[in-house]
Amino acid sequence: MPKKKHDAITRLSEKYRNSSKQSIIVYLIIRGIIIGVMIRQITLGDWHNVFLCGLSLVLLFIPFFLRSTFKINLPSVLEIAVFLFVFAAEILGEIANFYGHIPIWDTMLHTVTGFLAAAVGFGTIDLLNRHSKRLKMTPLFVALVSFCFSMTVGVVWEFGEYSVDRLLKFDTQKDRIITEISSVKLHPDGENEEVKINGISYTIIFDADGNELARIDGGYLDIGLRDTMKDMLVNMIGAVVFSTAGFLYIHRRDKYKFAESFIITPLEDKKSEITE
Repeated sequence: MPKKKHDAITRLSEKYRNSSKQSIIVYLIIRGIIIGVMIRQITLGDWHNVFLCGLSLVLLFIPFFLRSTFKINLPSVLEIAVFLFVFAAEILGEIANFYGHIPIWDTMLHTVTGFLAAAVGFGTIDLLNRHSKRLKMTPLFVALVSFCFSMTVGVVWEFGEYSVDRLLKFDTQKDRIITEISSVKLHPDGENEEVKINGISYTIIFDADGNELARIDGGYLDIGLRDTMKDMLVNMIGAVVFSTAGFLYIHRRDKYKFAESFIITPLEDKKSEITE
């Protein structure tokens, strides 16, 4: 590694002295790419993407902010996962349109969100458990709180997406084409009885004056409901995976060390282990 580059990493490591060199290197690489993308978007005059780049740079700083503010240690694996997640969601997902080009991209990220949120919830409740003189929570309860924390984060995230779509007219809750619907609204007599329509081939949307606004080939446009439910489902899967791993880790720390790479600890107790 060139001396100048090594010195730069060393200075940054001193500034964030509790981060590993691997985390700093990943941070620098991703930050450099984002800055390059931002400059490119400025030349194109795409200010929405410029905003996303600026937001990404702010989000990259979150692990350092949490460490310095709350005096907690984020394992390097967790820290790197956060950096990669921000890059995958904002730069690749939104600007490079991986959400459109790769159908499972959004599903994958929401699964990872559920996993990481459960890890953060697990570490947080464990800190309270170990440093409280009055509380003594069982491993099962810690795992349950971890799961509930992750699901709460997922729900709040979906609230945020819905609010952005309603207020700013975005489409973060991605629409999808469906070929069947079932609704009581379609009952001719207004009865509380579902009317089922199958095999929809296309939909035409008109305004109040009868002008055709859009034609949707292939079926009917579902405005975000299925996407939201899918996101919540895969968030739950990620939460279950880590909560289970955390539960096993508490019982057999020597055997199930996978969860340890994602569990936050106090800065003064970086090498301590979770007690039963």
